[in-house]
Amino acid sequence: MRQAIPDGALKPRVTYRVTGWISLQGTAGSGAAEVRVSLRVEGGGSDDEACSWVECAEVAAGGWTEINGTFRLKTEPRAASVYVHGAPAGVDVMVKDLRVFATDRQSRFRELQDKTDKARKRDVVLKLGGAAGEAASIRVVQLDNAFPFGSCINGTVVQNGAFVDFFSNHFSWAVFENELKWYHTEPQQGQVSYADADALLGFCERHGKRVRGHCVFWAVESNVQQWVKDLGRDDLQPAVKARLEGLVSRYAGRFGHYDVNNEMLHGRFFRDRLGEGAPAIMFREAARIDPGAQLFVNDYNVECGDDPNATPDKYMELISELQRGGATVGGIGLQGHVTRPVGEVVSGALDRLAATGIPIWFTELDVSEPDVGLRAADLEVMLREAFAHPAVHGVVLWGFMQGQMWRQDAYLVDADGTVNEAGQMFLNLQREWKTDVRGNVDGDGSFAFRGFHGSYVAQIVSEAGEVQLKAFTVEKGDTTLVLDLDA
Repeated sequence: MRQAIPDGALKPRVTYRVTGWISLQGTAGSGAAEVRVSLRVEGGGSDDEACSWVECAEVAAGGWTEINGTFRLKTEPRAASVYVHGAPAGVDVMVKDLRVFATDRQSRFRELQDKTDKARKRDVVLKLGGAAGEAASIRVVQLDNAFPFGSCINGTVVQNGAFVDFFSNHFSWAVFENELKWYHTEPQQGQVSYADADALLGFCERHGKRVRGHCVFWAVESNVQQWVKDLGRDDLQPAVKARLEGLVSRYAGRFGHYDVNNEMLHGRFFRDRLGEGAPAIMFREAARIDPGAQLFVNDYNVECGDDPNATPDKYMELISELQRGGATVGGIGLQGHVTRPVGEVVSGALDRLAATGIPIWFTELDVSEPDVGLRAADLEVMLREAFAHPAVHGVVLWGFMQGQMWRQDAYLVDADGTVNEAGQMFLNLQREWKTDVRGNVDGDGSFAFRGFHGSYVAQIVSEAGEVQLKAFTVEKGDTTLVLDLDA
């Protein structure tokens, strides 16, 4: 199926959505099939005169499946068409309400203002009493927002002064890029070393940063070291037990989170060899050894809407399967390796996952785009959607410095330490999400405001010029927080 896009309708540097509904009809079976949506352009700078993949969806026969895809062009194309294809022979692809339209990000951001206010702010009344004096003025300044931001670190970047300065000033959490992974701590059987992980954990503790444990196991076979692949079932089982007990008992109480078996939507290494119940056993044993740690599932593409292996519903099915096996899933990790994000698609995935009641974190967020201005705009989409959603409890970036990131076009800070446009967007949002208000204490010695959750200091100046500083914390809650600062 082909739908031509009118000449002149597509403009460069604009994020477009492709939406619609697809159904399969025919006699070649009643199961599901992967259907692809592609964009063919001539002269648009997006693989000129070639098909650029926009969307891939698993479509069940007989019903209707919604598609959501995105694309962006470097230059204005001479011609463009959307194609829907990929169904098996003998099956007709039915399409309805296929639309191609530009996203309106500013309109979306305005919609998020109320959600952000409800999710991240609280009414506060400060009772100052005698501390206020007569005709006192007050300024309330937020020191830290309670919403955590973190970054990936490794043994190299913590030797870079510019990296350490930016990390120390703007993040409260860390995650190790590779140093805790099994292939790093035990590359050869029996040769176990946690020296690199110990060094990074010590660095974080000296700087007062909490740490995610990434990862105990990795379900994708290509990320499993060869000696583990070579083990038979009878030898793999004790090796898994030794890895789990060795790591989690060594660091009990020091990692706030663990990604227990990474990327189970995309890999089955341990399930195929040890049985379907193997991941639940991993969760149960980790909880037994370190009951204070939140145990996460962690996967990619769930928030994008374009991976049939990683839909929110499939993620929820995986979580339910773990829970039926006795596992306590304490967190849902969305890696967030995104390109051309659309806020409504991200929010839709968050809404579905929020139905589990389990806290959601973006655990490896990076936004890849060579054009730093567009990168900044894409990053703003992700951060605003995450911050506005009440089910999201934190965001960890997969690095931020040029030359030190897995995806090279995602950096926020240039190699020389200069904060680029994307980094400035991040800092601007951090400032926007802090409260700074001033006014006068009323006749009852009270001052009311609505502020973001986090730590504060109030500066009270009496009519005589006497200055007092009072520290306090605004925690999450639905009722007005009344604080007596005169106590």
